[in-house]
Amino acid sequence: MINRKKTITVIALLFAVIAAAAVFLLFAGKEKSDVQMYSFNRKLKTADRDDFCRTTYEIFPYSFCDSNSDGIGDLGGIISKLDYIKDLGFDQIWITPVHPSPTYHKYDVTDYYSIDPAFGTVEDYEKLIAECHRRGIKILMDIVVNHTSDQHEWFKAASDYLHELPADWEPDVSYCRYFDYYNFSRDPQNGYSPLPGTNWYYEARFWSGMPDLNLNSSYIRDEIKSIVSYWLEKGVDGFRLDAVTSYHTGQSEANRDFLRFFCETCKAIDPECYIVGEAWTDRNNISLLYTSGIDSLFNFPFSGPDGFIRDVSGGFIAASDFVKAMIYSDEAFRSSNPSYTDAPFYTNHDIARSAGYYATDEGPVTKLSYALSLLMSGNSFLYYGEEIGMKGSGKDENKRAPMYWSDDPSDPDMCSGPPDMDEVAMKFPSLADQKKDDLSLWNWFRQVIKVRNAFPAIPCGRVEDPELSTDTVAVFYKRCEGYDDVLLVINTGETEQQIDLSSLDPLKLSAVLNTSVDQISFKVSVLTVPAFSIAVLTDK
Repeated sequence: MINRKKTITVIALLFAVIAAAAVFLLFAGKEKSDVQMYSFNRKLKTADRDDFCRTTYEIFPYSFCDSNSDGIGDLGGIISKLDYIKDLGFDQIWITPVHPSPTYHKYDVTDYYSIDPAFGTVEDYEKLIAECHRRGIKILMDIVVNHTSDQHEWFKAASDYLHELPADWEPDVSYCRYFDYYNFSRDPQNGYSPLPGTNWYYEARFWSGMPDLNLNSSYIRDEIKSIVSYWLEKGVDGFRLDAVTSYHTGQSEANRDFLRFFCETCKAIDPECYIVGEAWTDRNNISLLYTSGIDSLFNFPFSGPDGFIRDVSGGFIAASDFVKAMIYSDEAFRSSNPSYTDAPFYTNHDIARSAGYYATDEGPVTKLSYALSLLMSGNSFLYYGEEIGMKGSGKDENKRAPMYWSDDPSDPDMCSGPPDMDEVAMKFPSLADQKKDDLSLWNWFRQVIKVRNAFPAIPCGRVEDPELSTDTVAVFYKRCEGYDDVLLVINTGETEQQIDLSSLDPLKLSAVLNTSVDQISFKVSVLTVPAFSIAVLTDK
């Protein structure tokens, strides 16, 4: 009887140990996975830094997360997902416009001091700021100062004035200052729309519902000072500027001068305010705009289906050319603004999603492409849903499809998406399913960002070329004063590669990023890197 009791006790203890082990493995960062990076990178920790070289998550609120079951994403939904964003490794979010607007995209503002009722209230936004800061997350407000909605009170006041003005009278801004807020003309011009019921035209380069502001107006500049003061005092950490190449059409130097005014205005209120601008143009024009002193401009030459990232991952240019492109870009921008912070990205709300670039790819090439962006220096931006390989192309609405939280139609987080959006068939599983797969895109993104955050030289360093790159292998240093140097070796090809590093100072393998169960190894100065995988090495 005693032996039987002992046997039962031993069995019970054995089951308890097994259960405890199962729980441990569940929460231990997948230590027992067949994928090398989970165990190899397990001890990596986020480095303590305070600079603009952040990792930023872009959110289109309309389609991100719904907190009140009306089908439209809102600020409450974003708040509910801040832990998700933090867990991925992001330390900053950029939210596309949240001000009142007659459209789904909100880039035609009717009130710069309010929040669109579909998204919430100013109090909700204040709560969002507080919840972000409590988690160590910065928040960027998207501010549109190139134009307003034609429903904005400024434009309506100017329009009413011109309707009342006798046809042979000249406008008097002392009587109606709002006439000076926009660019009006009695003569039809390219990019101008007729003001119905009058003999006047107004500049509206994007469409008639978005009248362009007169950014030379002292009245407008005073309004802008008031607007940025209002939101900075509420705690926003900076601004994303829309369409900076359109402030003065075809006048790059005038655009630069307005950027200088905007940056100086914000920095006078908050010296730590971070400003990034959308300059959808080439390297030379971006370089000119950097002479304004702006912190960052999005690095468009690397982005989208025609950029350097797509070119190298698609095999259209050599990996060695990608390394050279990063160096040339840095030299050009640094010569214009020595304290600049690059803003690399791969896709955004205006660009077709990256999973659609590779028709036959089942994941590895898509993973590699975004890693190329995330491992660039500067403040790296990632569009919501890219971490799970969402698709979306064609018309604008399709690029802003609902975040694919799950396949469950009753999932309360799911949004309906913009009106007139086509049905978008996803290529990869939902987030709920990807969390169960060690080789999913979502798990890959977590590891890439973990590596980025663990080695400060990756986001902060300058690229140096040891001239070991080939057509399919990119080999480059990241060096930053005050931090350990990092050597990145990226296999952009579909076959395993061996790289002889004996010509370099002694190195050790410090982190790995695998797109398969094939392992990265480093023996006697020879590094073996499987297809579409990445090795991170530091001084031995």
